[in-house]
Amino acid sequence: MRPAALVILVASVVLVGLGTYLGFQPERSGTPGFWGVVAAPTMLLAALAVFRARCDGTLADSLRPKWGDFSRAFLAAAGLYIAAYGFSRSIAAAGTPREIWVVSLYGQLGDPRILQSHAVLVALAIVVVAAAEEIVWRGMVTSLLAERFGSRVAWIVAAFLYALAHVPTMWSLRSSSGLDPIVPLAALAAGLVFGAMQRAFGRLVPSILAHALFDWGVVMMFPLWGLSRLA
Repeated sequence: MRPAALVILVASVVLVGLGTYLGFQPERSGTPGFWGVVAAPTMLLAALAVFRARCDGTLADSLRPKWGDFSRAFLAAAGLYIAAYGFSRSIAAAGTPREIWVVSLYGQLGDPRILQSHAVLVALAIVVVAAAEEIVWRGMVTSLLAERFGSRVAWIVAAFLYALAHVPTMWSLRSSSGLDPIVPLAALAAGLVFGAMQRAFGRLVPSILAHALFDWGVVMMFPLWGLSRLA
């Protein structure tokens, strides 16, 4: 692997890891600072990824929509949501010590009444951040890994690096039940699904749509920890 590629890969994991660690600190729970600190490293890396893709001449093709993209994205997002729902009702079920994993995550996102009152802004933020993450992890990171591992394996390695970048949240969200693995586990599952979509379709639009739909679903439409209990 070229030294420059290795530097970008390490920087992607370290910067996003730092952002997630700082953003998920309890003092930022439910504040605009949470969203800003978590998103800032990804936005910077996305700017680099867009620049590289433009130089390589691959940006337009990777972001070109095609008929059926939304249907594919909806099915992928629905599958992820079902898996997340199953996890929250079994491994982290209400009444178990692990329920705090889900409770802490939703507490970090903020008061649902405030989120709902700013639904348009939240939707815009979700779409922008989802697009940025896909451009970075399923775009730039996967393409750099393909130089070393080949395209058949690169998307899997990228998913594990994506999860690794979210491992610091285990310490940020730790509680009396110990370290909280919910964010890196979710990142791994989502990274594998979105990576498989990029591998199958050769573009980023389906995974961007799936990412945004899934985030909107678990944050705003069908939260895994009920609105009535969060309010």
